[in-house]
Amino acid sequence: MPATIKDIAKQANVSHSTVSRALRGSPLIAEQTAERIRQAAAELGYLPSAAARSLKTNRSQALGVIVSSIDDPYFSEILQGIEEAAQDSGYSLFMAASQRDSERERHIVQVMREHRVDGVIICSTSFSAGQSQQFLKYGIPIVAVNNQAAEDYRYSIYHDDKDGSRQVTRHLIDLGHRRIAYLGNSLSGRTTLDRLSGFQQEMDAARLPIPPETVLQVPGGGPEDGLAGVEHFLSLSERPSALVCYNDMMAVGVLKGLQQAGIRVPAGMSVTGFDNIVFTAYTNPPLTTFDQPKQFIGAEAARLLLDLLQSPACDVASAQPKVRMLRGRLLVRESTAPPAA
Repeated sequence: MPATIKDIAKQANVSHSTVSRALRGSPLIAEQTAERIRQAAAELGYLPSAAARSLKTNRSQALGVIVSSIDDPYFSEILQGIEEAAQDSGYSLFMAASQRDSERERHIVQVMREHRVDGVIICSTSFSAGQSQQFLKYGIPIVAVNNQAAEDYRYSIYHDDKDGSRQVTRHLIDLGHRRIAYLGNSLSGRTTLDRLSGFQQEMDAARLPIPPETVLQVPGGGPEDGLAGVEHFLSLSERPSALVCYNDMMAVGVLKGLQQAGIRVPAGMSVTGFDNIVFTAYTNPPLTTFDQPKQFIGAEAARLLLDLLQSPACDVASAQPKVRMLRGRLLVRESTAPPAA
């Protein structure tokens, strides 16, 4: 049986209320008595009840985090930043994956309400605004990370995807590429539109044409989607000399597809990714990509939510909206080179 306050009181020869005050750090308890109580608690292996503390403070000390998929390494780095910031403030995380499924979204909202999370960070790009409103309806503050419905959130952290995509495209143009293609993820909403827009803006700035067949949107952002998408570009009568991929996962599939087709990268085609997930430095060849500050984005989202929770009565409705846009940096590796003569 776990040790209780009653057990500590008996061993320290004090009252229950004295134990409670001492463990809360009350100045009303003499330091000598408090030390005796803390020593008794340690000897008995006492752990305070989170449920009991929640009833007293009306706070669970838990933050809900919603991601699109738990198997995407992009989210793991954002989660690391969230967790570090949350732990520093004494919070734990309650995580769920929406899998872009509306029924799962409804279930997640219900379960997080039942677990009385103090606030929610939505990292899923496609989590619906309707379900988000359910959190707000019950007074649970929300911070969004890179969500496609930017206008529906008062508090959010975003990466400047247009700027990142422009830098990637400019890198290829500076190498001498003129027929550059774009492979996007049609399910990613605002994110893929911003990255496509950045690509188009930089191509327009260089006065380079974008034939319709050089832009392809496929329904997904995994390696298998990149593998399927590259077949389209290989079937063109005039192949692109460089390919801008929506993310690193798709670029990994593209590298596999080109290898299977006997096309060397970058000699036969340059390939870029986006996000700088951890294993892109170890692909063959190492992938040129755009490095989002993922851990910092996660930490900033957590800090913004914790600040909201510290506001008077957590009055998020009257608090000033906060939207922060962050920028990353281009990482040039061995998957890009000037086009063959």
